Amino acid sequence: MRHRRLGRSGLHVSEIVYGNWITHGGQIDEDAARACVRAALDCGVTSFDTADGYGFGAGEEILGRALAGERRSGVEIFTKVYWPVGPGPNERGLSRKHIMETIDVSLRRLGTDHVDLYQAHRFDHGTPLEETMTAFADVVRAGKALYIGVSEWRAEEIRAAQVLARELKVPLVSNQARYSALHRVIEAEVIPACRSLGLAQLAFSPLAQGVLTGKYLPGRPPPPASRATDTKGFGGHFMEKVLREDVLECVQRLLPLAEEAGMPLPVLALAWVLREPNVAGAVIGASRPEQLTANAAACDVDLDDDLKAAVDAVLAPVALTDPALTNSPPAPS
Repeated sequence: MRHRRLGRSGLHVSEIVYGNWITHGGQIDEDAARACVRAALDCGVTSFDTADGYGFGAGEEILGRALAGERRSGVEIFTKVYWPVGPGPNERGLSRKHIMETIDVSLRRLGTDHVDLYQAHRFDHGTPLEETMTAFADVVRAGKALYIGVSEWRAEEIRAAQVLARELKVPLVSNQARYSALHRVIEAEVIPACRSLGLAQLAFSPLAQGVLTGKYLPGRPPPPASRATDTKGFGGHFMEKVLREDVLECVQRLLPLAEEAGMPLPVLALAWVLREPNVAGAVIGASRPEQLTANAAACDVDLDDDLKAAVDAVLAPVALTDPALTNSPPAPS
């Protein structure tokens, strides 16, 4: 397992990050979740990503129990705040009240006194950015988080946050964004902004919710127990835009490229993401330990220019590139 620096910070993260959205507390039971965490550790994964909203808190709880007994200095734990965690109007968003209260809840669930990276899960148009960043700075100064990040923020939002972060002397180091060979919307604006500001990308959904594994076939129903059939979480809904016949047909045309290169298609897709210098880590989910073992092989692949160009050419008709598609809530009109 290789590691990369998270932006211009001194923090190193594993190129493969194990994330537990949908899986822990949703698709799989706790024994299976623990087995996946163990497989990740055995593969050299040191970075683990969760959020207070995953499984209504179960994601943090299960990850905390699975990592119990590991050397705290040997792992990097990331969590997030923004999405509703209760019925009240102050139990969501990025207000000072919500941030200062929810960080303590997250730490209790995770069984640790600090997280390595605390991330704003989306941009909050209902809270002044200065209020949010000041609260994050206080969380850092209290030793409850070491670094701050954002997720799915637009370039202009990241620039504004970094101005305040520097004034407050808080280490804003990353943006967690959806990024894959099928979803490239951050390339035009977000990646250039982050590169200039010293932030790195943590790429989530690098396999396009499993579509880039090739297991979803055009003209056929999704495989049983796959993410597309998920009814307990948001997996099925999240995949609607990529489970199109034209997308699936293009993905099938990648299989000969992967075979000729001597690697499984998921490894090729992950290597494509890791080829971007601004990406520090690819956040993958897994419902079975063997998925982590197989996908970790992407760290051994250095994708050459010709193969990347061939992948891009196959997916060009269906790849999303419009920066307006960044999954950040729109500003109120």
